[in-house]
Amino acid sequence: MNNRPLSPHLTIYRPQLNSVLSILHRITGVALIISLLMVIGFFISLIFGEETFKVFSIFFNSIIGKIIMFFSLCGIWYHFFAGLRHLFWDMGYGFNLKWVEYSSYSILALTFFFILASLLV
Repeated sequence: MNNRPLSPHLTIYRPQLNSVLSILHRITGVALIISLLMVIGFFISLIFGEETFKVFSIFFNSIIGKIIMFFSLCGIWYHFFAGLRHLFWDMGYGFNLKWVEYSSYSILALTFFFILASLLV
């Protein structure tokens, strides 16, 4: 009974870039829902008057609010480009190991470039 082989799990496999990016795609999807709810709350605060709007405005202009919005921007661009790759995969394209590696680095490069472009505009 004790000589049975172990099932492969995270302590046996070395994380690959593709698997890390896949997990990050899921995490950013959940995180973007949270930041979307915050932005919706900001717009709903307009309905409840100036005092409520000021509370949200102060929060979004605080350092914590700016950090949350920065990481939301990072998450939006990353999730967008990783989602495009998943769309190509759903159509049956890009499963060659060479293209998987190329697309992984492309996602990271495009994400970084578009984050910088968004901040500079």
